[in-house]
Amino acid sequence: MNKFIKYLTITLAIFGIFFIFISIKTIYLEKPKNDDLIISETKNRVGELDLIKTQEMEEVELEIIEEKQDNEPGEKSSESPISIKNPINLEEQLVTHLLDIKSGSSSKGIAFSKDDKELWVTLLMNKSTGIRIFNPKTGEELESINLNGNGGVEVIFSQDGTKAYVSQMETAKIFEIDTNTKEILRILNTNSAWTKVLKLSPDEKMIYASNWVGNNVSEIDLITGILKQNISTVKTPRGIYVTRDGKILYVAGFKDGEIQKINLETEEKQIIYQAGGAMRHIVADEEKNILYISDMGQGKILKVSLENDEIKEFAKTDTNPNTIALSPDNKILFVSNRGANYSRDNYYLPGPEWGSVLLFDTETGKMLDAIIGGNQPTALAISSDGKILAFSNFLDGEIEIYQIPPSEILKTGNGGISKIYKGWIDK
Repeated sequence: MNKFIKYLTITLAIFGIFFIFISIKTIYLEKPKNDDLIISETKNRVGELDLIKTQEMEEVELEIIEEKQDNEPGEKSSESPISIKNPINLEEQLVTHLLDIKSGSSSKGIAFSKDDKELWVTLLMNKSTGIRIFNPKTGEELESINLNGNGGVEVIFSQDGTKAYVSQMETAKIFEIDTNTKEILRILNTNSAWTKVLKLSPDEKMIYASNWVGNNVSEIDLITGILKQNISTVKTPRGIYVTRDGKILYVAGFKDGEIQKINLETEEKQIIYQAGGAMRHIVADEEKNILYISDMGQGKILKVSLENDEIKEFAKTDTNPNTIALSPDNKILFVSNRGANYSRDNYYLPGPEWGSVLLFDTETGKMLDAIIGGNQPTALAISSDGKILAFSNFLDGEIEIYQIPPSEILKTGNGGISKIYKGWIDK
């Protein structure tokens, strides 16, 4: 009897140990160790992992991983994977994603050609290719232009579309390019430092260029190609605007958050706004005599009257708003937001949240729709017919292309995903 009890005890102990082992295996090997952290694959790239804070996506994401692991590297699965960047239900989104274009690193500026058949992209401090030109409908690369071994910052076109002007930060020069042959026609010298934004005078006889380190704006005669003068400005000038009569220059000062007004005839200078932000970009609704200016430091857009210089806050944005653009009918303002920086002193690495592009009603300041971008959405452009939006994810070397519905549909669309998108900004 004692032997039977002894054997029974040993048998139960063995089964108990086996049961405990199976339980531990189930808990620790078959499930994530932290239910709040789900390992998931992003953007169809095998071997790259990302952590997202969501339990609702767990089953879907793990299925995607298993499906991808059955494929060879570089082989596409039968079904497109869900992008972690946009896991929300996009049925309410009013704009429509069309395609992504791999543009190369540090895509700083974007502009549609006048016929909308080409998308010109500048690559900041790129030694081999300053500009890459794509077909915005297919993403096909059409041409690349070497800017004498350095990169490009901003690109603008003449009214007739025959010439492009590209600023180069490293050399403080401006490249004039034939848009048909893609040949460099002239190189214009600013005799300053770190040239950024370009603006043509209304008659296109002059070109103005803001110089970030030079703390001035260059005025260059396009007939002769000779620098007329460098106009001293507030520190780190970036966005600039010349009024339709060619008499007044507005300057967005980044360092101290100033808006400066300069009379080009009398050289009188006046700071009309200073609030400690970081002014970046200026666009104009010339029909209503209004300027819109992005304040990257305080996360907002300002509205400036050209009639009396009255300044009002137009709208709050996401973190680090930079480039802004108006729809051709001036009814919609588009704002790219880089998102939070990696750290206080480092914005060269991806930060803790995705960037965004926001659409605002210019009459009311109401947000009409939103797009969750990639790492640091920066450059922004709208086609001349107002149907296509292009923006760059600066740190990803990527351009995203979206279709824009008519303004009236945006205005009556109940805000698209503007009420819910912020729940998915954090990575």
